[in-house]
Amino acid sequence: MKQLMLGNEAVARGLYEAGCTFVSSYPGTPSTEITEAAAKYPEIYAEWAPNEKVAMEAAFGASLAGRRSFCGMKHVGLNVAADPLFTLSYTGVRGGMVIAVADDAGMHSSQNEQDSRHYAMAAKIPMLEPSDSAEALDFAKLAYELSEAFDTPVIMKMCTRVAHSQSVVEAGEREEVPQKPYEKDGAKYIMMPGNAKRRHPVVEERTAKLADWAEHASVNRIEAGKDYSLGIITSSTSYQYVKEACGNTYPVLKLGMAWPLPVEKIKTFAAGVDRVVVVEELDGFIESHCRYIGVPVEGKSLFPCVGELSQNMVAAQLGQYHCTGKKLAEDIPARPPVMCAGCPHRGLFYTLKKNNLTVLGDIGCYTLGAVAPLGAMDSTICMGASVSSLHGFNKATGGESEGMTVAVIGDSTFMHSGVTGLINAAYNESNSTVIILDNSITGMTGHQQNPTTGFNLKGDPCTKIDLESLCRAVGINRVRVVDPYDLAACDTAVKEELAAKEPSVIISRRPCALLKYVRHPGPIAADRDKCVGCKSCMRIGCPAISIVEGKAVIDSTLCTGCGVCSQLCKFDALGGALS
Repeated sequence: MKQLMLGNEAVARGLYEAGCTFVSSYPGTPSTEITEAAAKYPEIYAEWAPNEKVAMEAAFGASLAGRRSFCGMKHVGLNVAADPLFTLSYTGVRGGMVIAVADDAGMHSSQNEQDSRHYAMAAKIPMLEPSDSAEALDFAKLAYELSEAFDTPVIMKMCTRVAHSQSVVEAGEREEVPQKPYEKDGAKYIMMPGNAKRRHPVVEERTAKLADWAEHASVNRIEAGKDYSLGIITSSTSYQYVKEACGNTYPVLKLGMAWPLPVEKIKTFAAGVDRVVVVEELDGFIESHCRYIGVPVEGKSLFPCVGELSQNMVAAQLGQYHCTGKKLAEDIPARPPVMCAGCPHRGLFYTLKKNNLTVLGDIGCYTLGAVAPLGAMDSTICMGASVSSLHGFNKATGGESEGMTVAVIGDSTFMHSGVTGLINAAYNESNSTVIILDNSITGMTGHQQNPTTGFNLKGDPCTKIDLESLCRAVGINRVRVVDPYDLAACDTAVKEELAAKEPSVIISRRPCALLKYVRHPGPIAADRDKCVGCKSCMRIGCPAISIVEGKAVIDSTLCTGCGVCSQLCKFDALGGALS
């Protein structure tokens, strides 16, 4: 049956049809929907893991037990999982194992741009790269065939535009794949030096065989054109841009396998045209391969290695018609991202700003505490870095910064990789204050459960990790909980913990304002007669508050009635019930 599917949903459908039975992932945009969609199939066990490394290791365990398994993550998540990734290249698999990584060119929701094709080459693991939803489904099934045929994990590289766009797929039936019986094989799976040395030549031989497969694989195809003065080599979403910009004007070598890349097929294609241009996003990965095998090409001299490509950009560089667009008569006001109305993080960040603290931040929607008017953050690096960086910062200053520096980290991020930094602080006796922003959900990627929420991926009740007990168990004696809606309590807690002469944790606990089960008091009103236009209420950056004709106005469609703004008003102009 033909139907429209998101690229991520199509991957999940491919997992289902291929007989996958085990899925473990950590949510990360733009990869999240793969696992959420896979969880809807009763034949597939699906879970959220605390982080990507754990997810990959769990998927390996399922493979070792003889089942087809999967783990998914975004590009920076692959950094976290790189440790098992490189060694799994040596061990190979029993049941087929597929790893999806979704790159975020343009950094729509990421702290860097990263081309994951380099991981495939470095780890010597094959990588498939679909260009639409139909290929996403088909390539997922193909990935299991390759995994088991060549005894290797297989990476599927998605990107934002393929993951989050819809196209037509034709769904098929599920193939029930028998579980392979477990057989002890220490020489293959115990990667101590003696065994690993013997496995490395196996990896090199496998890569050679995969490269030969790539020469004849249908996923690498040559499409005929009308004008052979130019030939285009491309892949992924760039292929779609090329076809939309050029149609069938020029011949195209469409590469569905990102690694290993073919050699003779590229040489044959290049020999049949006068000029070769490589169209690819981010790094010149294909371009470098072409130059290495002696094929002269153009690529990054025409297209940037920063940000996404587009149909217009491709058309302009290839001499095709492109729309230049029209400028609007009036400039649209900038709308920088802000924390939602009623966001529980707002009061805490206001407190940090008011006390002029150095704040080492982390990855999550609370990173918006860095933007005006709060501006209460000094660094954001990667998941869990806030806690570790705080320890180093305070040690490096000889203790001078201890009373003026904190780390902030979300509950899900803390479970992902913050707890090890806290262990380091306790073990090395770092007089540091860590603030865990517990909004009872993984907010940034769309409200996924995590080990602190008490529910699993399917929404069923499960073990709930107690943050207070966990912090005390790793050696933190001072642990306290505050309500971020209570500004006075936040101020007292921050000052007291910073003054303490030992490591401490403040848990700022209030559920995300957007959770469906959270009940709010309802919008409040601004009294124009009492308002003096001092704009103190604007310091928290709530999108529900604006100044109209010198007076505060509250948008009742946005306001949740959290009451944080009313605590800032000295004239009692905020907080009355909406009439």
